[in-house]
Amino acid sequence: MCPVIVTCRSICWTLLTISTTLVMIASVMSPQWLIGYPRKEGLLTIFEISNNTIFDSEKTYEPTIGIINRCTKLHKFQNILERENCATFVTSASMGNDQFPDAWKATLAFFSVGGILLVFTMFTSVISICTQSLFGKSIFTVSGLIQSISGLFCVIALLLYPVGWSSRKVKNYCGENAEEFVIDQCILGWSFYLCIVGTLLVFVCSVLSVGADHATSSRKVEEEVLEGKSLICVMA
Repeated sequence: MCPVIVTCRSICWTLLTISTTLVMIASVMSPQWLIGYPRKEGLLTIFEISNNTIFDSEKTYEPTIGIINRCTKLHKFQNILERENCATFVTSASMGNDQFPDAWKATLAFFSVGGILLVFTMFTSVISICTQSLFGKSIFTVSGLIQSISGLFCVIALLLYPVGWSSRKVKNYCGENAEEFVIDQCILGWSFYLCIVGTLLVFVCSVLSVGADHATSSRKVEEEVLEGKSLICVMA
């Protein structure tokens, strides 16, 4: 039975790897990448029109759009004005550039590959507690290399994302002056910034994997393994 080896650096790397993976998945799936300019809520009901109800022009909302999801207000005739309607606007990869920008298709593809690699390293970081080798190599070295590759995919995805701002889809949210790298009346949402932070953390994880490898292969750990201990905890 393989001994369970826990060190400060290895457990920090494991926890950060798990957290970073979840952060990246949450940010990519969120519709809060672009926040559109304020606009009036939906249409009046027939009852309100027949009774000459004046629409409250001061009441507005700001629609949001992400890489594949968007949030808007439902029409007033559905009587649930206060609730946001959030759903994916992507029905297929073959959608036209005006409805699903080609740049966003590439962005989603790069994020998907990076996300798969991150999920893999999340599992390897967990099993690193009881096994320190993978394909004959250090599991920390292999995982760190994969994390750095995943980080590069995420960087490319982030650089491609603003290219899609010139599409008709974004103009509907941000205004007619929206162009590549210009969002006109929109503002960047928290998901965009969270994704940048997550990408930086991916590279941090890659660097920490080196320290985790050194900590689990230290002389003190080797001595306790030779002593036949099944649970090894080292403050290193």
